[in-house]
Amino acid sequence: MGYSKPQIRLSLSILALCFVFGVSSGATKKPPLKPININTANSEELQQVPGIGPVTAEKILQMRKSYGAFKSVDDLLSIRGIGKKRLEKMRKYLTVSKSTAGNRAPRPTVSASPPKKTGPTSFDPPSVEAEEPPR
Repeated sequence: MGYSKPQIRLSLSILALCFVFGVSSGATKKPPLKPININTANSEELQQVPGIGPVTAEKILQMRKSYGAFKSVDDLLSIRGIGKKRLEKMRKYLTVSKSTAGNRAPRPTVSASPPKKTGPTSFDPPSVEAEEPPR
């Protein structure tokens, strides 16, 4: 049972076409309809942007968590793996605005000394001069 050369060529051609279409369909993703705010987006939203996969999305979230809100889309250049060319392809799908109170909790202020108590809960000794006891 041997295969003829035309059958082998046809089989290889079909296999090659399947490979090409499989790779190309997985490489393209539908871009978001409106720009994604990198200060409020979650991982899934960031991954809608062409050029951002799961690893890059997590790097963006980690940077936002560590350093606070992005001031510009150009701040993404400080993330390893995002260069100028890659950022230019993603730029039209990204935006930056301040995060809203509902999306992020305010950062607590750290004080070096404990807060001074005021009001009725604090005890301030009276500033009355000592009287002599009655005789």
